[in-house]
Amino acid sequence: MDGKVIVVTGASGALGKVVVEAALKRGAKVAGLDHAATQLPATANRIELGGVDLSDAAAAKQAIDAAASHFGKLDALINIAGGFAFEAVAEGDPKTWQRMYALNVLTALNASRSAIPYLAASASARIVNVGAMGALQAGAGMGAYAASKAGVHRLTEALAAEWKGKITVNAVLPSIIDTSANRASMPKADFAKWVTPQELADVILFLISDAASAVTGVLLPVSGRV
Repeated sequence: MDGKVIVVTGASGALGKVVVEAALKRGAKVAGLDHAATQLPATANRIELGGVDLSDAAAAKQAIDAAASHFGKLDALINIAGGFAFEAVAEGDPKTWQRMYALNVLTALNASRSAIPYLAASASARIVNVGAMGALQAGAGMGAYAASKAGVHRLTEALAAEWKGKITVNAVLPSIIDTSANRASMPKADFAKWVTPQELADVILFLISDAASAVTGVLLPVSGRV
């Protein structure tokens, strides 16, 4: 992975931080994008761009352009930015569906569309999206979230078909990620069964590696020990 330039969206989140650090340790150069502000100074191997609303196409393009300008190229895009809402369909707020679509689908769509012109020039171009096991069969209270992540799955498949032979496009489908927020919301769960951020990061980084050059259009479950 030495010298590869990777853009990671949602870079300040629980999974994003782990992916960024793991990629840097493997010799990659990383541009981290996030809605939250950042104070990290740019270095030769890392740049953090905060305050970016990836659900806005123009803002996404500006951030991706800045990352490509800083490093001179892009080889991979990892779309981690997203959100979650637990809400019953009948009693829920219609705005929740709009918010889930914006946070999960539009962020991945806008970042991908902005990155593709740069990725098309790379000899080992990769896109990895984060879908969800819960989008394969939605449970109670998961309608809006599952629908939006199902949109990420279909986006992954469509991009993979459109760019076959030029850009590999895959998605990881985690079950429950072992984060402090998830532990707080489900304190009685067996955390040992959940997939850790590092385990998920390892799978994501495999998919952007040269070893995964023949893998595209795959929705890969990463379910831990559930």
